[in-house]
Amino acid sequence: MHLNNFEVFHFINSFELNYISKLNKKINLIYRNYEKPINFALLINLRNYCKSNNIKLYFSNNLKIAKKYNLDGVYIPSFNKKIIISKRNLKKNFKILGSAHNIKEIRQKEMQNVEYIFYSPIFKNKGNNKKIYIYNLSKIMKLTNRKIVALGGINNNNIKKLKLVNCSRFAYISNIIN
Repeated sequence: MHLNNFEVFHFINSFELNYISKLNKKINLIYRNYEKPINFALLINLRNYCKSNNIKLYFSNNLKIAKKYNLDGVYIPSFNKKIIISKRNLKKNFKILGSAHNIKEIRQKEMQNVEYIFYSPIFKNKGNNKKIYIYNLSKIMKLTNRKIVALGGINNNNIKKLKLVNCSRFAYISNIIN
């Protein structure tokens, strides 16, 4: 799969150098680990690796940490409905990402000043029996002026369908990219 036509985000929950070093350098990383306490030494190592390899790194669900460790931005999950971020106190290229599953959550993310909305699920997958047809993504893209990132069930077989609806961004959790 040629990633040149896509802006790609990959969720990770650990810093495994063997794995990350094999990824395409154009892939943006989102570090999220909700099950363990934050390992700051790991976060610093991951940040340093990403900076030295020109990889964008975002931290999930904690703006203070993303700012303190000089990351490229923050990711606000759909379950976080409280945080509202003012762009005034952020560095120029700091990005705010967030996820939504419906129109109500999209409006919430807009109020949170999210620039990229990760909309899911797009395709049926193991963790989700609902199937959102790819053409719904096209409708969603017209309902907001934010950049939409397709998430959920994306694999090498169905990724081309994203281009059919002019979606040039996607995210994935498990490794689907060759």
